[in-house]
Amino acid sequence: MPDTRAINILLVEDDPDDVELTRRALDRAKVRNQVWTVSNGADALAFLRGQPPHHDAPRPDLVLLDLNLPGLDGRDVLLRIREDPQLRGLAVVVLTASDEEREHLAALAADAFLSKPVDLDRLGWLVRVMANLGWAIVKMDG
Repeated sequence: MPDTRAINILLVEDDPDDVELTRRALDRAKVRNQVWTVSNGADALAFLRGQPPHHDAPRPDLVLLDLNLPGLDGRDVLLRIREDPQLRGLAVVVLTASDEEREHLAALAADAFLSKPVDLDRLGWLVRVMANLGWAIVKMDG
């Protein structure tokens, strides 16, 4: 029997408008999952490693990662995720406004790319891919 639990999503995004747009896209897609948000790379790594102030944070099934973050940027976060034996298996989707970044980041093993702002069609595609990997996507009524 397949795993039927909903997924946890970590959104790593420093722009409040992009956070809101991503949340709206998830709502419009009628995807009901827990979305956690951090606004910089250092906080993202602390969240993923369960370090303060995120010692009770759940392990996300999916990381939506902006590239242009203050301090430790998304490229460095992705590199550190892929170098860490405890984190390297995480599904990471890079949020980018630039097609030029895709080739460079392919070497760091990003699982997928979504253009910013996140559009509903691409997010729907991501949801279907995740469902095919065995995660259940729980749809809200209505």
